[in-house]
Amino acid sequence: MAKLNIVLLEPEIPANTGNIGRTCVATDTKLHLIEPLGFSLSEKALKRAGMDYWKDLDVTTYLDYEDFLEKNPNAKIYYATTKALKTYTDVQYEEDCYIMFGKESAGIPEEILMEHKENCVRIPMINEIRSLNLSNSVAIVLYEALRQNHFDHMQLQGQLHNHTWE
Repeated sequence: MAKLNIVLLEPEIPANTGNIGRTCVATDTKLHLIEPLGFSLSEKALKRAGMDYWKDLDVTTYLDYEDFLEKNPNAKIYYATTKALKTYTDVQYEEDCYIMFGKESAGIPEEILMEHKENCVRIPMINEIRSLNLSNSVAIVLYEALRQNHFDHMQLQGQLHNHTWE
């Protein structure tokens, strides 16, 4: 069964993290938060964005990037960045991989990117745009990874309330 992982390196905006948390709950994806965080995990904005789903979230926090690496020594990590040479559709996401996103104001530090340049991916955009919203970026890349893993264990068909599909 595919069990993907989203990693947020020093996220700053609680609403983004709340939205990402809700997406993780909806996809049975684990969320990893690397400190320092730009907010408290008890903030109302975070819980409002995650709605009542936050209590169902599988989330782990880490003191820093090194702590994350030490506690996940075998992690296959993809680094989502606007600076990558490859697009997010150019790689094959393993069913238990980690997809890391940097903080809203600066992204992932270039030193980390250079150490892992073969695993850096980007979402194509026109030149005039600096970046997409973090929660939108997570959803785009996560759903591509889920698609590549055939949406394993996910509900593929919806249901109408007052009618039936025929």
